[in-house]
Amino acid sequence: MHMAKKQPRKASSWRAVGKLLAHCRRQARLTQEQLSGQANISVDTVASIEQGRLALQPDRAEQFDELLGTSGVLAVLVAEMPVREKVVQFAQGLVDHEQEAVSFLSYETQLVPGLLQTREYCRASFDSRYPALGSETAEQWVGARMERQLVWQRERPPVGHFVLEESILRRQVGGPEVMRDQFRRILEYTEPVHMSFQIMPMDRMPHAGLAGPMTLLETPDNQRLVYLEVQRASFLVDDPDEVRDYHHKYGMLRSQALSPDESVRYLHELLGDR
Repeated sequence: MHMAKKQPRKASSWRAVGKLLAHCRRQARLTQEQLSGQANISVDTVASIEQGRLALQPDRAEQFDELLGTSGVLAVLVAEMPVREKVVQFAQGLVDHEQEAVSFLSYETQLVPGLLQTREYCRASFDSRYPALGSETAEQWVGARMERQLVWQRERPPVGHFVLEESILRRQVGGPEVMRDQFRRILEYTEPVHMSFQIMPMDRMPHAGLAGPMTLLETPDNQRLVYLEVQRASFLVDDPDEVRDYHHKYGMLRSQALSPDESVRYLHELLGDR
């Protein structure tokens, strides 16, 4: 398998944010223990933020600004952080391209695609991770995923198509109400003419997606890429022959799944609307 070359890892912007926080804390003549006590968080959390290992969340930045008397400096800096800096490292290859992509084709087997998730569904999925992420890290990832969804609000939004395994819709992530809101979100996001989704029935065996999930992207310069993710590793495929094979596979998935109209009716049935 030919993979796109990995870019050299850049020094995290969060490290610079952490250094600024440490500087402001020292200027306020506070130790990490004292700041953590005033903020009602663990000293390890303060240390992780100052070392750039944990992103500083907007509400936490506002709290630190108030405690340290820094006049909103930290909050402004965090608000201006690019979305790609807020994403877990192993997903960086996808995010680097999706913000400018002209089309997305996504087949998912376990969870609703991140670009269609509600905040509550997203948080529930992260809360179920093992080992546990911790509340600050989970909230960081949730915020980053919600920002990624701004791609649909571009002046010229990308074309989006999603194939979801039926089991995703049956799995109660976050409970019945969270799932109902998630069904409505899928219907809302895929209503525009440039968006659609299809459901792969659980009894449709065999089908072309048994090897796992995949995301196919096309960039403004007509480059076609395939993003593959397993556990905590990811791969970006750019070899034209391999990319072509994935497009053929995705085309077969579309022919094997419920039609877009049937899929919409299925979700309405789950909601009890019809």
